[in-house]
Amino acid sequence: MSVDAPTTVRPGEKPRGLRRLLGAFANTCKGFAGAWREEEAFRQECLLALVVVPLGLWLGPTGVARTLLVSPMLLVLIVELLNSAVEAAIDRIGAERHVLSGLAKDLGSAAVFVSFLLLGLSWVLVLGDR
Repeated sequence: MSVDAPTTVRPGEKPRGLRRLLGAFANTCKGFAGAWREEEAFRQECLLALVVVPLGLWLGPTGVARTLLVSPMLLVLIVELLNSAVEAAIDRIGAERHVLSGLAKDLGSAAVFVSFLLLGLSWVLVLGDR
C-alpha cells in the first residue's frame, strides 16, 4: 500500500501499518497542541522542564544519576497530560457538579502532586550524595 493511498477507512476496518503510525503521530501532535493551548499547568510544567532537564543532565555525575534527575520531570508531564484528559472527559459529560466528577478531578490533581514529590525527592537523594 502506498503512502498516497486515500485516508478513508471502511467502517469496522482499522488503519494498519504506516497509515496507523502516521495517524497516531497526527493525534499525538494534536494532543500536545491542545494541552499547550488549553492547559496553563501544562505550559508551566513545560517551562519548568526547560530548566530541570538540562540542569539534571549537567549535574548528574553518571548516566544513572542523570536518568534519576530527568525522568521524574518527564513523569510530571505525563501525569499532567493524563490529568488534563480526565478533566476534559468529565467536563464533556456535563457542567453540573457531581461528587464522583469532583473526586475524579481531585484524584488527578493528587497524582500530579505525587509526581512532583517524586521529582523533588529524586533531586534531594541524587544530589545529596555528592
